[in-house]
Amino acid sequence: MSPVTLSGAGWLDEPGLQALLAVLNADGEEARIAGGAVRNALLGQPVTDVDIATTTPPDETTRRAEAAGFKVVPTGYEHGTVTVVAKGKPYEVTTLRADVETDGRRARVVFGRDWESDAQRRDFTINGLYATADGTVVDLVGGLEDLRAGNLRFIGDAETRIREDFLRILRFFRFFAWYGAGRPDAEGLKACARLKEGLARLSAERVWSELKKLLSAPDPGRALLWMRTTNVLGILLPETEKWGIDAIPSLVETEQALGWRPDPLLRLAAMIRPDVQRVRGLASRLRLSRAETAALLAWAEAPLPDPASSQSDFARLLYRSDAAGIETRLRLALAAARASTDEKAQGAAEGFRRLLDILAGWERPIMPVKGRDLLAGGHAPGAELGALLSRLEDAWVDSGFTLTRQALLEMAGKPAQKKRN
Repeated sequence: MSPVTLSGAGWLDEPGLQALLAVLNADGEEARIAGGAVRNALLGQPVTDVDIATTTPPDETTRRAEAAGFKVVPTGYEHGTVTVVAKGKPYEVTTLRADVETDGRRARVVFGRDWESDAQRRDFTINGLYATADGTVVDLVGGLEDLRAGNLRFIGDAETRIREDFLRILRFFRFFAWYGAGRPDAEGLKACARLKEGLARLSAERVWSELKKLLSAPDPGRALLWMRTTNVLGILLPETEKWGIDAIPSLVETEQALGWRPDPLLRLAAMIRPDVQRVRGLASRLRLSRAETAALLAWAEAPLPDPASSQSDFARLLYRSDAAGIETRLRLALAAARASTDEKAQGAAEGFRRLLDILAGWERPIMPVKGRDLLAGGHAPGAELGALLSRLEDAWVDSGFTLTRQALLEMAGKPAQKKRN
């Protein structure tokens, strides 16, 4: 049987990568491309990061790379990892290793030269593939067959792999969402269900990072279904209880039909109630970024427009509300309406889509009169000035943003003169 190669992988020929592999392969040592780059290349999917496994210890890796003129950053030295910047591109280079002690979050490792041992310590067979500098694939764990079949399978005993790092429960569902077909591997699924309480040991940042990657898959629906079945979803996202994942299939179908890019925050919103307190609790527990928290809160606080709204009424609503929050409301409402066979819902879907088209071209109008204009006209600073400006803005919005600056100043009038004693 002829060897499998990474034919057509243009990134493999990059001068920096080949030069780095050459210096690491010299004098009886060996380096191979490892993991995700090999997997994605075989699937014809984009390769963004190229990781390298090597027999050279980190000190020797550093010496060789620097001697070749490359920059070296000790990103995970105690675990044998350095990042080498070769001709402007970073490559994570890790010494072959084996875990000798783990607490489910961190491992103590020993370095080695055995490729079989290094492969056996990895999580899934499809991530345990290597490729030599010429692109020849090396499979020591049956990853090629699993990749062809869409079978996501732990390397060796599933429970052992999970106890080494409980994040692998989440990674099991994340990789199934991206690469799995049919049903998940039965032994892996059982192990995830049995050991799910170990998820409590993980940091919020690691959990949200994996959830976000899972929710970014083209169709995470089946993975989320199995997460719910095993109650992994209930542990990680208790906010989904009594609300759930039922909106995901129609949202994914709408995304694909209308050309929307998968948005993990939109999908997360589809799974929880638009309740401000719940959103705040979720954002705090998972350590969402400020931008992510603001986006979810804007959605939770935004009103859902009437699908029959006129363009002028909708523009006024957009001005008074958070446009991004309303967009999320509209996208979710459109997906739900498209999934219904009810004639009224279909009419609503057309309305929601029309409003989204309007929103796409909408620019927030700028109030033509400012406080400084009123001050220049003789109005005194203070609460009365603020109230006057607010009344003028209301009139301008009600006019459909047509009142001019001059008309608004005329409405403001001249300030009343105080009587002298």
